[in-house]
Amino acid sequence: MSNLNTQSWLISRRHALKGLGTFIALPLLDCMNPLMAAERPIPRRSAFIYLPNGVNTLDYQITAHGKKYAFSRSLKPLEKHRGVITPISGLHHPGGLGHHHNCQKIWLTGGKLGPSDRNTISIDQKIAEVTAPHTRFHSLELANKGQSLAWTADGIRLPAMSRCKQIFAHLFEEPKNGTAAQRRALRRKGSVLDANLEEVRKLEKKIGVEDKGRIEQYLTSVRETEIRTERADAWLDVPRPEIAEADRKRTNRDVPQTQAGEYFRTIYDLMVLAFQTDATRVATFSSGNEGQGLPIPELGIPQSRHELSHHNGDAGHMENLTLSDTFAIEQFGYFINRLAETKDLNGKPLLDSTMALFGSGMAYGHSHGNANLPLVLAGGTGLGIKHGKHLDLNQGHFDGYSLDNAGAHYRLCGRPANADAHMSNLLLTMAQKMGVPTDQFGDSNRDLDLG
Repeated sequence: MSNLNTQSWLISRRHALKGLGTFIALPLLDCMNPLMAAERPIPRRSAFIYLPNGVNTLDYQITAHGKKYAFSRSLKPLEKHRGVITPISGLHHPGGLGHHHNCQKIWLTGGKLGPSDRNTISIDQKIAEVTAPHTRFHSLELANKGQSLAWTADGIRLPAMSRCKQIFAHLFEEPKNGTAAQRRALRRKGSVLDANLEEVRKLEKKIGVEDKGRIEQYLTSVRETEIRTERADAWLDVPRPEIAEADRKRTNRDVPQTQAGEYFRTIYDLMVLAFQTDATRVATFSSGNEGQGLPIPELGIPQSRHELSHHNGDAGHMENLTLSDTFAIEQFGYFINRLAETKDLNGKPLLDSTMALFGSGMAYGHSHGNANLPLVLAGGTGLGIKHGKHLDLNQGHFDGYSLDNAGAHYRLCGRPANADAHMSNLLLTMAQKMGVPTDQFGDSNRDLDLG
């Protein structure tokens, strides 16, 4: 494990401030005081993992509500984690109904994306507004050869990293060109931002009301960038945590994405290490875009998830889709295992203070059904979440599941049984558990009872 217990990375505030001048007053970081590091509240963390193209719902769907439920075939790998997970059924994004190509885009935003609509902030970035002042990195965006799940307040998609070695270097290695060069680059960036702001303020006086709204969005983006730039500068004098050799071997390597299982597990190990070292408290991982998704040659599945989900009723494709679903869920189970066996600052499992949401923006990929979304929430018991039951928002709004009647079940995946069961309700509740002071997110209409 990392060298957190030895506290070899703790520094003095005076050392951290040395050489910073008046650019920014560095906050009293937890790593500057051993007593504070020992007594501070345990950090709250969130991870969001996306599976493209939905699932084979006939093999995925859990049919019993509450505590006395049986795991479905696809979810069977999570049975040993029953006490720390909550499978959730019946949620949907109203803004995504009928717009399947936007499912991934709005999975964490709850936005409505028509031809002229701009996306809204994703929940991970909303949470990061609260957590980022305490960590070196605002958030961590990972994706398998695709685009990230993270969107800024003005609807700009954040870039994602995919190569494991690149991710490790970003998190744990000092800049190759040295601290001084990086500081100069950051301050040049700050100067450019200042110049842009001056020009925009001149322009503001000459534009109409509608354009002022767009300008305000832009200014929000610039302010966010300024804050991140200043924080990055402040962190340059804070030593990065020492990483134990075993953890370094596990994560500082490039894994071919043709070795899907090894690749996923290495990504999950990097996320665990980022949380354990408090490099960040918010992470997203998209395992593919709706148009692709990893083939799994190690299981004899050469097709992408997009090909498997668009099966035209072919039994072989449907079986392979179930195998692909089960495989992805097994890897998520590995992530839960790693969080459970990794100790937090208080000696308890990292899983207690970490919420991990796994799911998709579609239910049934072949018909592009985006109601009754497949979702599993894990961890976060230390944040007040109680697990051990199937939370089924369809209950009381339909006549029951008909998995032996595929057509009837597919209709449930395309049209919500419970129109008020918005996925944004879940995202709002997670944000509240993370300490975000809000009673509204996206199209939420209430919080979700996870206690």
